[in-house]
Amino acid sequence: MKPAEVSVETPRLVQLLDEAFQRKSWHGTNLRGSIRGMSAKQAGWRPPEMPHSIADIVVHCAYWKYAVRRRLRGDPRGSFPLKGSNWFELPRPLDERRWKECVALLNAEHRALLDAVAALPAGGLDAAPRDRQTGNRALIHGIGLHDIYHAGQIQVIKALERRTASR
Repeated sequence: MKPAEVSVETPRLVQLLDEAFQRKSWHGTNLRGSIRGMSAKQAGWRPPEMPHSIADIVVHCAYWKYAVRRRLRGDPRGSFPLKGSNWFELPRPLDERRWKECVALLNAEHRALLDAVAALPAGGLDAAPRDRQTGNRALIHGIGLHDIYHAGQIQVIKALERRTASR
């Protein structure tokens, strides 16, 4: 069986997703870079001014990578490893083992998303997932922007934590 042809845009979209997540880019720190070298204590710290910790954001980002992949492929719901959706209850305090699991989940969901985007057949970018008005191209762009938004949010939380710790 001959593999399906992909759009000429597909490699660029994969590159865009990877820049937002882990590749060097002009905009500054990407999502992976924002959590590089972080301890569980730092990741689990919740600023009083904000509803979520960095660990919460990491799992949230993993979930939305899963959700976009699922929509692109037409997969049924229910295969995300954690129970729930969008925001998840993580243990407090967060231990190193659990933090490493959160980061591994984010990495795995990113790889799976890249695979799903790379496998979209020609014409697949213009399609919309069933029962959805948002097309695949917009979903792909949106999940890249989602990574950049949360990378910036993580940078703010890190600055708040440093400021709080120095008082």
